[in-house]
Amino acid sequence: MTIPMDSTTENIEAAQKAFSAQAPSFDSYEKKNKILQWMRKQVYKHEEEFLHPNDTILELNAGTGIDAVHFAQQGHSVFAIDNADGMLNELQKKIDEYRLEDKIRYAKCSFTELSSLPPQRFSHIFSNFGGLNCIPDLRIVTEQLHNFSKPGGTITFVIMPKVCPWEMLHVLKGNTRLAFRRFTKNGTVANIEGHLFQTYYFSPHDVVTGFGSRYTVVKIRGLASLSPPPYMETFPEKFPNFYKALTRFDERFSIFAPLNKWGDHFIITMKLTK
Repeated sequence: MTIPMDSTTENIEAAQKAFSAQAPSFDSYEKKNKILQWMRKQVYKHEEEFLHPNDTILELNAGTGIDAVHFAQQGHSVFAIDNADGMLNELQKKIDEYRLEDKIRYAKCSFTELSSLPPQRFSHIFSNFGGLNCIPDLRIVTEQLHNFSKPGGTITFVIMPKVCPWEMLHVLKGNTRLAFRRFTKNGTVANIEGHLFQTYYFSPHDVVTGFGSRYTVVKIRGLASLSPPPYMETFPEKFPNFYKALTRFDERFSIFAPLNKWGDHFIITMKLTK
């Protein structure tokens, strides 16, 4: 099954409609999903290694503002962008609820159109949970980022890779489509709230290549390298001890190859050096 796409722009617009429709239920889904909660905590632990007091952060694909609120409450200033009206509505509610008007600004903007933003530079740029996986070539974004990074600034992307062991195990159940969907050259179709769009998968090497010679790799960490992905949300309740053992293993060893190259996602931090 494929979706005819005339351009990357059309795919981004389709994804924007999907995530806008998902926005009202997204936070409640995470509150019920122990796997997703654990994954977000691992992202924050990773970020703590690279953030400094009172940093300025540009967040791409800010979603409902969960991460923006977290960083703002840590004392950082966040400029959040997203292209989905529904997500921005939820973000505004959080700004009002937590009184973070002085810490969080936002704009409706696609990460492919960063040049439309006012000139400004940030100490850190961040994109969480596969927000960038709806474009076929990361250079569409990365080639713009040096204009927004301070000298020596860092960038962290949380990306869906091509290898996810738990998905590959579905071949044992005869579900080869799910088991090998990440290996398809032209991506695979995602369905969120009845909206279809194309999703693409990238290896750490793809990401590093996409950044080019201006950047150097600081750290790569697998996320849910051996523990199950969020859509297996009942796993922690069914197998609590096994799940705890898997997450502990991930927390300790996911910075080492090959675990840092696979999983439901991986976290990669780059530094602007030129």
